[in-house]
Amino acid sequence: MAEDLFADLVGQTPATALLRAALVQGRLAPAYLFSGPDGVGRSLAARRFLEGVIAGPEGSMAVRRRLEEGNHPDLLWVEPTYSDKGQLVPASQAVEAGVSRRAPPQLRLEQVRGVSQFLGRRPLEASRCLVVIEAVEAMAEGAANALLKTLEEPGDGLLVLLSAAPDRLLSTIRSRCQQVPFARLQPELLQRVLAGLPPHAAQAPGLEPAPATGPEPPELRELAAGSPGALLRHRQQWQALPAGLAERLSGLTASPVEALALARDLSEALDGEQQLWLLDWWQLRLWRRHHIPAQQHRLETLRRQLRAYVQPRLAWEVALLELSGAVSAG
Repeated sequence: MAEDLFADLVGQTPATALLRAALVQGRLAPAYLFSGPDGVGRSLAARRFLEGVIAGPEGSMAVRRRLEEGNHPDLLWVEPTYSDKGQLVPASQAVEAGVSRRAPPQLRLEQVRGVSQFLGRRPLEASRCLVVIEAVEAMAEGAANALLKTLEEPGDGLLVLLSAAPDRLLSTIRSRCQQVPFARLQPELLQRVLAGLPPHAAQAPGLEPAPATGPEPPELRELAAGSPGALLRHRQQWQALPAGLAERLSGLTASPVEALALARDLSEALDGEQQLWLLDWWQLRLWRRHHIPAQQHRLETLRRQLRAYVQPRLAWEVALLELSGAVSAG
């Protein structure tokens, strides 16, 4: 039955109803924009929807397996990349490749040009060529303009754009897509999704869990904001922290020696992305405990410095000395 196609997508009834109707009626738009928070099922919905496009509204387990394994010849799945030594490294492979992740990944002009070339060829098995572009808001101006041209002349292909920040897209891109909104999950649905996942689900490469040192901090669920995928990623980041590091940060005292030692350990033990994640957690914890705007402003300055390739140890040293009260802010 058609209802089974989206059976494992929890809490997104309006989105799945719209997609199911398009499949049943055979009225497919040339481009869709799946908008909503990361980790609420947009990627899963895209795979199930394209399964229906290829195999019909009732789906096909054989097609599903091929889509999940990424080996269907008529599907191009595009994700933001890092530029490293003249090569584009997909975001999902950056840790394994040892790529610096301080700056966020981007969708590049050459990737969008590749989309146009893919859509211009004849499909091998499906009725049309299919493209999914993740984090489509992560485009520079040149790539966005190239994508707009592709949307203006998509041929017989079908594009699905995934975006957690659709307002950052050109309005002309949004207007050429059928928008499909995805919502944050209520706590009971969030728990239902998590309860149905196998152990070690969605374990990120390169994040090896450290021995558990205590209960999960409540800030993780608040940071996730109703996103199962985001909560899993926050848990992975928390579990990968060296034992005692978060506790030292949270209990920082006005000791210059302690502040300098902590800055050293943070910069040596954590890569750029982990440092930025820990900063997010610490900033939320400080705000919930103290509500001091000056602390938040100082942490925002630290975040900008870490993203701007200021030497991390130096940036942490100055910030920790000031925030601990060991030295006065200049």
